[in-house]
Amino acid sequence: MHQQFDSATFGMWVFLLTEIMFFGGMFGAYTVYRNMYPDAFAATSNYMNPFYGALNTAVLIVSSLSMALAVRAAHLGQQAALQRRLVYTMIFGTAFLVIKAFEYHEHWVDMKVPLFAGHWAWDGPLAPPQFAHQAQILFCFYFFMTGFHALHMVVGLGIMTTILMMARKGAFGPDYYTPVEVSGLYWHFVDIVWIFLFPLLYLIGHTKKLI
Repeated sequence: MHQQFDSATFGMWVFLLTEIMFFGGMFGAYTVYRNMYPDAFAATSNYMNPFYGALNTAVLIVSSLSMALAVRAAHLGQQAALQRRLVYTMIFGTAFLVIKAFEYHEHWVDMKVPLFAGHWAWDGPLAPPQFAHQAQILFCFYFFMTGFHALHMVVGLGIMTTILMMARKGAFGPDYYTPVEVSGLYWHFVDIVWIFLFPLLYLIGHTKKLI
């Protein structure tokens, strides 16, 4: 069982390394374009709702706490606590997606979705057409990065559902908790990615105002 735990944990870290490289490519491309068009990116960031971003950040931090407590409950063989904390984690994950859906709808109504024809209009402080295409770049990064992150959250909820069903059958205890441990690693990774997305996408324009 100890060898199985080490192998599963190592496998999850290898998987997360590939995810880091994928997100790292997006972060790298974002950095290049932000350095090319700093004014356009700062102006476009003002259309992001920092309240939604901050609320989702708080939701994910709390979900990481409940996930960590679920892993501890599995270690101690506390079946009821494990199931309860997994449910809490799933509730917070679902809340994140609901908040993100409201935010996407807000951008749709404001015509700030360049990925769909007829749903893009630039009315910012930087005069079109000179900066309109530059503003589109940030919104494309926004939807790709947050959308891919949301997809990871959906996958995480599927994993948590499976773990919860196994927990209800009494599959975990002090001698076997590997699936809960590796699932927790995945969940924490998804939360950490959002910690980087929040300031890069939501706060750059507001930070520039303060400076």
